[in-house]
Amino acid sequence: MTVGVSLAVLLAAVLHSAWNAIAKGIPDRLASSTMIALAYLVSGGLGAVVCGIPLQDSWPYVVGSAVLQTCYLILLTTSYKHGDFSQVYPLARGLAVLLVTAIAITFLAEALSLWQLAGVAVVAGSLLSLALTGHGKDATTNRKGTTNRKGTAFAVLTGAAIAAYTLVDGVGVRQSGDPLAYISWLFVFQGLLIPLVCWGMAADRRRFPQRVARYWKPGFLGGVLSMLAYGIVVWAQSLAPLALVSALRETSVLLAGLIGVVFFKERFSRLRLTLTVVAVAGIAAIQLG
Repeated sequence: MTVGVSLAVLLAAVLHSAWNAIAKGIPDRLASSTMIALAYLVSGGLGAVVCGIPLQDSWPYVVGSAVLQTCYLILLTTSYKHGDFSQVYPLARGLAVLLVTAIAITFLAEALSLWQLAGVAVVAGSLLSLALTGHGKDATTNRKGTTNRKGTAFAVLTGAAIAAYTLVDGVGVRQSGDPLAYISWLFVFQGLLIPLVCWGMAADRRRFPQRVARYWKPGFLGGVLSMLAYGIVVWAQSLAPLALVSALRETSVLLAGLIGVVFFKERFSRLRLTLTVVAVAGIAAIQLG
């Protein structure tokens, strides 16, 4: 990975942690997902007008990724409903790093040096460990001490969805002829699909538009940040190995820990600080490898 690509992915990490914090802060998960998706539709539509249409071979990947990312967004906001930000975020991201690396090496024949493999393993292990150092003695417990199995289960499903769409986009963007066109149409499809799914899931569909309008400002901001963050990542995937981009992107977890402490009043123990430092060391190994 060149320095320019690495810096771009690090910027994406900052944007990603920011929009996830916004999503966590909106109490209505369906309204949050819908407003984020409408931001996708507006921004992606503008990008599609400017960039045009990607090559035909990439269209199955565009559609497939849109479906997977719709599932991801619903799972993510559901995870935040049941679990702490500092638990859900690193668990989902760490699991995704492991899955993407394993599949990229096994099926996509990506070659990594021993240092890079070690770095990916350290990053993924640190992130998963961060998820297991939540409140109290057991990371699967919430503040009241009851088992938070739902938060953990949805975080695991979210991690699997992240790995799936990362791999689909990593292959699809390389067949698109234009990464920006691919990204734009991907967000257009998500912007159309996600609101329909959320409306269908709503208990009171007649009042659903009012719920969405209530959170339109933070939701739209979160959507724009999300689109920028993932747009950068997909562009980077067209230039660098998927496993390295995926691992470097997860530096967002470092910021997520700080956000959890400052905005959501979650604990950040010495153990969590140590694991964060270890994750940084793994990221350095990836770059130096």
